[in-house]
Amino acid sequence: MDSTELYSQLLGVTAPWTVQRVAMDVQGLSVDVYLEHTKGVRFGCPSCGQSCPVYDHLGERRWRHLDSCHFRTVLHAQPPRVECPEHGVRQVAPPWADGNARFTRMFEALAIDVLMATDVSNAAAILIITWDEAWHIMERAVLRGRASKAQYVPALLGVDEKAYAKGHKYATIVYDLHSATVEYLGKGRDFGSLAAYFKAFEADDLAAIEGIALDMCQAYINACSQCVPAGQQKIVFDRFHIMQQMLKAVDAVRKREHRELQRQGDNRLARSKYLWLYSQEHIPAKSKDCFKQLKDGQLRTARAWAIKESLRDLWSYESPTWARKYWNHWYFWATHSKLPEIVKVAKLIHSHLANVLSYFKHRITNAVAEGLNSKIATIQKRAYGFRNFENFQIAVYFHCGGLDLWPSRFTHTKV
Repeated sequence: MDSTELYSQLLGVTAPWTVQRVAMDVQGLSVDVYLEHTKGVRFGCPSCGQSCPVYDHLGERRWRHLDSCHFRTVLHAQPPRVECPEHGVRQVAPPWADGNARFTRMFEALAIDVLMATDVSNAAAILIITWDEAWHIMERAVLRGRASKAQYVPALLGVDEKAYAKGHKYATIVYDLHSATVEYLGKGRDFGSLAAYFKAFEADDLAAIEGIALDMCQAYINACSQCVPAGQQKIVFDRFHIMQQMLKAVDAVRKREHRELQRQGDNRLARSKYLWLYSQEHIPAKSKDCFKQLKDGQLRTARAWAIKESLRDLWSYESPTWARKYWNHWYFWATHSKLPEIVKVAKLIHSHLANVLSYFKHRITNAVAEGLNSKIATIQKRAYGFRNFENFQIAVYFHCGGLDLWPSRFTHTKV
């Protein structure tokens, strides 16, 4: 088997394309493969598929292919243009690459695997390409995946915000809670950034939404209420965000009490901040004795912590009726605790109680979103931040979008 036949088999080249010749540069560690098509052959119009004669050829183009052992392999060919009666002169894409890509589909498939496993800089070093070339492969993969993905509205949505750069630059992220994927990223964290997602769908599609988990952000509440049919009834305020509010209240009580005790020469609360943020079952074994002494010390912080821990039990109920009864008891205790920080949060939750208790209908939280947020934070750290929102958007869709990123006409099997 000569070199032209070998590379015909390796590349999977079929008629009308053939390998004309192969040139190897041993000193330069490179292999150049030259391809051409049979003269007089007709190609399908890229727009309508109609068989058309060749109009002319573009100048020679080069495509980086998978290395042959450690030899850099480059394909060379002159892409033909056809003259279609309906669409005029159109360029025909070669069977080994997409559009204006500078890499073959096989190389892009390998590059996507590498980019999934590491950051762009390291991927570029492994593949021996530039940072910009690696980034454009990622960008094309996302555009390809987004274009091929079926457009639908998930039945269960999660909405959250995420800072993508310094200077209070935020993005609104919509999650599919069932498939644990990012469905949409909007710039900013206001009404318009979320409403833009809903406005891309028809009212009938939006009516199929069953539940939306979010925090008590008024802009997001307004967007869901105004854009989604019966949206107000579908909102479920995420229990993790509610508990975060309570944690902040407990810490505020601790700070205030610590200052008062310090003035009396009492440093019991010194270096105890994180102990009060633990739930009962997660208190470290080495700190349990110390924490028990603090709890038994008649501290206002201990009372605030107990109120916070009791609130967690609200979500353990199966019946919304019993959950409401429990809430009434808890709310009375919290609002009569004489702890302003706790009273403030209790009243805030009470003002949104209908959408807190809607949990018992939909049983959803933003736990999936929090997990994806952690993954997004890792992506940001690995990339040392992003220069702009568009780059952040591409990276998140690439790693968290649940997209089919690989070239459509390349059969890719992941091991």
